[in-house]
Amino acid sequence: MMGGGQQQLQQLSQEIQALDEEIEALEAEIADYREEKADIDDAVEAIETLDTGATVQVPLGGGAYLRAEVQDIDEVIVSLGGNYSAEQEQDDAIDVLRRKQEALDDRIEETQAEVEELESESDELEQQAQQMQQQMQQQQMQQMQQTQDGEE
Repeated sequence: MMGGGQQQLQQLSQEIQALDEEIEALEAEIADYREEKADIDDAVEAIETLDTGATVQVPLGGGAYLRAEVQDIDEVIVSLGGNYSAEQEQDDAIDVLRRKQEALDDRIEETQAEVEELESESDELEQQAQQMQQQMQQQQMQQMQQTQDGEE
């Protein structure tokens, strides 16, 4: 009798662990989306505040930068995804970037909903595991009492 309960408990705790790992992965995704949104904010702010002729630092990668002069603030090259970029006027570029942020907001919301679903699933399993532990403890107590009663 005891072995079965122990096995079920172990299975439950493995399921709970798997859910927790999935939740962690999704939360990391959400953090990435938020970071991407912050980067877009920085880009929009730069487009809005820079003027033609302004000096900017251009990242070359690996933490190296060059100083460069903005030739024309009205020609912003924006990545459209899928390795495509397009030259956009200032306002259009900002619109494209804002749309990207909205898409990220949607992804954050969807992923957050997934996290909440998995969390409530995990909570339910934890409650089941606690109940099983209590039942097993009660059975052990009863068995001990029966053994004691038998000895008297």
